[in-house]
Amino acid sequence: MRWLAVVFALFPLPALAEFFTLKGHGGPIMGIATAPDGRIATASFDNSVGLWSDRRPEWLEGHEAAVNSVAFNGRAIYSAGDDFTLRRWPGGEVVGRHKGKIVGLATSKTRVATASWDGTIGIWPEDGLPKQTLMVGSGVNAVVFSPDGSTLYSAGMDGALRVWDVSSGQETLRLIEHGFAINELVLNAKDNWIAYGAVDGVTRILDLTTGEERDFTLGRRPILALTLSPDRRLLAVGDGEGYIMVIDTLEWRIAQDFRATLRGPVWALAFSVDGQNIHAGGIDKAMYSWPVAGLDKQEQMASDEPSFLKNPDEMSNGERQFTRKCSICHSLTPDSQRRAGPTLHGIFGRTAGTLPGYFYSDTLQDSDIVWNDKTINALFDEGPDHYIPGSKMPMQRITQAQDREDLIDFLRQATTSRN
Repeated sequence: MRWLAVVFALFPLPALAEFFTLKGHGGPIMGIATAPDGRIATASFDNSVGLWSDRRPEWLEGHEAAVNSVAFNGRAIYSAGDDFTLRRWPGGEVVGRHKGKIVGLATSKTRVATASWDGTIGIWPEDGLPKQTLMVGSGVNAVVFSPDGSTLYSAGMDGALRVWDVSSGQETLRLIEHGFAINELVLNAKDNWIAYGAVDGVTRILDLTTGEERDFTLGRRPILALTLSPDRRLLAVGDGEGYIMVIDTLEWRIAQDFRATLRGPVWALAFSVDGQNIHAGGIDKAMYSWPVAGLDKQEQMASDEPSFLKNPDEMSNGERQFTRKCSICHSLTPDSQRRAGPTLHGIFGRTAGTLPGYFYSDTLQDSDIVWNDKTINALFDEGPDHYIPGSKMPMQRITQAQDREDLIDFLRQATTSRN
């Protein structure tokens, strides 16, 4: 049997795929990327990027709002989000800035492309050349480079799938006029097709040689994530109803259709480097990774129900207002629990923008607001965008005076009685 040991030494068996989770974020997982060495990067609503080696995190902090997308490019990591910035790690320096949220990233050997809701695509060269701005005119959701970096594909809110010449910055072709917003793109250049997923649930694969389209639409909407396996055999699709559909691109059939979460969407997908696992993020604060084989037999996401999905009949009106408007960003404990916003513990009597360890907007840091019944009421009566223009707080109001009063009563009790 000595020959068998020699064979195993020369050709070791691959590690068996296993289910695992990456926990530590304080908000939903919005983007996932994998590196050739096995590292995983996660972009989160908690304003941070998690860099995972051997399932242990290093936190990349610097974004001032939710991080939507992350990508490896050689030794660098790029991330972008709701603070309008593109950042490069290590260091977190701002290397690009839009006038609206950045929701998509693509990298080539020499450039990074950003898709922004300000109606433009940013091309940010790594060699110090001037940046390019490609004018689309409506929000851009997704971008992807050709392998040589000379061509860029984009899609967005107007439902058009565009082709760009990167050197000139000119649109050269419009492949699709879908009519509904296209959210996601995946390019398979070796087999010469591109896949797209749209807000109306359409999932299609376009042959770039013949123009033929294959339709895998299942009527679930919107499509929020697409990813291709390293061997190009499997295309995974995540949607707003919590499913992951896996398409076999050799036999052109749906191989698996897994309900990944009972409540909430699948926002992010990526295959492991060896293709054995599929990583996913959603409304839960953890990244889940399942073996691709037997996906439908695996544990679902969000096993611990987020507070904002609790049965409203089990809560007081004040707690209902908190869970709907505040809980995804703020904790009530002394620990902020890596949420997108600072903890509300001890908020009454606290000057706005002063809690140590949180990256506040300049507007809030420079204000003279002290949080009390009157100022909290005004915040939700007028809406953060009017009460504190320039704040990072999302645009929302509580229009009924009784609802605001009940929220304030709940916050006073919940933020002063906890240790």
